[in-house]
Amino acid sequence: MKNTKKVQKKATIWLACLLILVFLLPIFLAGCRRRVKDFVPYIVPTNSGNLSFNPPDSNWDIQGTLPPSGDLAPQAQLTITMAPKGPEPTAMPEKILPTLRTSEEQYTVVKGDSLAGIALRHQVSVRQILDLNEIKDPNLISPGQILLIPPASANELASGFRIIPDSELVYGPSAKDFDIAAIVRQYNGKLNEYWEELPDGRQLSGAEIVELVANENSVNPRLLLALLQYQSGCLLSRDKNCDLELYPLGLMSSNHKGLYKQMSWAANELLRGFHLWEYSQLAVWTLLEGEVMRIDPSINSATAGLQNFFSLIQNKNGFKESVSEDGFYKTYNELFGYPFAFSYEPLIPGGLTQPELILPLAKGDVWLLTSGPHWAWGTGSPWAALDFAPPGEEDDYGCYETDAPVLAAASGLVVRSEGSAVVIDLDGDGYEQTGWTLNYFHIAEASAVPVGTQVATGDVIGISSCEGGITNGTHFHLARRYNGVWIEAGGAIPFNLGGWVAQSYGTVYDGCLTKEGYTVEAHNGRSTINEISNP
Repeated sequence: MKNTKKVQKKATIWLACLLILVFLLPIFLAGCRRRVKDFVPYIVPTNSGNLSFNPPDSNWDIQGTLPPSGDLAPQAQLTITMAPKGPEPTAMPEKILPTLRTSEEQYTVVKGDSLAGIALRHQVSVRQILDLNEIKDPNLISPGQILLIPPASANELASGFRIIPDSELVYGPSAKDFDIAAIVRQYNGKLNEYWEELPDGRQLSGAEIVELVANENSVNPRLLLALLQYQSGCLLSRDKNCDLELYPLGLMSSNHKGLYKQMSWAANELLRGFHLWEYSQLAVWTLLEGEVMRIDPSINSATAGLQNFFSLIQNKNGFKESVSEDGFYKTYNELFGYPFAFSYEPLIPGGLTQPELILPLAKGDVWLLTSGPHWAWGTGSPWAALDFAPPGEEDDYGCYETDAPVLAAASGLVVRSEGSAVVIDLDGDGYEQTGWTLNYFHIAEASAVPVGTQVATGDVIGISSCEGGITNGTHFHLARRYNGVWIEAGGAIPFNLGGWVAQSYGTVYDGCLTKEGYTVEAHNGRSTINEISNP
């Protein structure tokens, strides 16, 4: 009897706790700083040889088995944990956009002008200028020619529907535990069987390519997979004709064939739209066939990134569908659940300051500041990076050998070391998607400190090189991220390396480092004006 009362008492306590939890949960979800639980995908064994998941398009055939050791075996059931429907997007003020012209105006062509450049500056399309001026050949314009420019405000207003939260575009805290390989394996489409040789000779699987692009650009792999599915169906489809070898993301360009180049281009354009919108430098989209649409000022930065992406590959009807509730948003929901359940706000907290960093050069070595603030990766990311070339002789230009060490600018854990990239996690939690990270590039792979190494400030992390991507000379590239967001080198949180503070002159690569009244100018060459060292 005594034991029965104890059990009843415990049950009452548990019931009370459950009621309190149910009461507090909506309050928690309504808070301004919303973090989502980690939505961990998992697999449940089944005796069925088929996937139980029903794809949104009945034409997609994802039936199949995974034959280990050549024998057919029971297929695992797809049971991804979907993000539940949660709070609506946080209310936000409308963006103040560049002023749109409300009337027609005249423009006099000057030497070096192109119709594309004129159209971009006036927030209209080339086709609009051609039609208004009855020009048959867009290449036949000449200095002194007077063109009529239509009003930009006459264009149709694009959708104000917010597709995803900002934290779903960057590779930040909301995706830190996202298992790319497990997702690709469970959906078991053509991407799961795909291999590609990269320009540097590496052979990577489909999942590895997604991971590489996500890491290089700091773009959310969940978003990249959803875009791949929306554009090609190749995440779910097992059709052998599914296009991964040519144009799976929809850019029909002979220079961008294959999954890696297509996905890299997509990530770059997502970042471009995201950051240009943050800087209030956009007012219109020019679509694939020349139509122009005004941007709704109520959208968020991540939605701007997606609208920029779709504007480059679709005509007006396709664009309007893709950015609507029945377009890409629907595909995302079917794959992963409600996107705003993954919101992590704010990505960059107010008052954020950079941790103390040193100039990562050995004492006595005289290096060269060859580039001021420029793109962290590609051409769509913020100007977050600086470049340094190692000591050398007067005739050492281009790619030359060096043994001058590159140092850790701060203590931390090496969380990535591959393909000439070394990433140091400064908070030591083992994730490059959270907190501050230092991203080095063009580090000779043979010299790079291995993953898992705990480095102290001033430890050697490798030797600069010409390895990794396109480069015209031996150097290393250094950038910062916070919660997966590239931090501008000359922005509100200036890049400070042992008292050397970065400044941008307003042109990519053009800038300087200053310390105690002394200035080192960025210069792509060997000169006294760009020499820098630790005494």
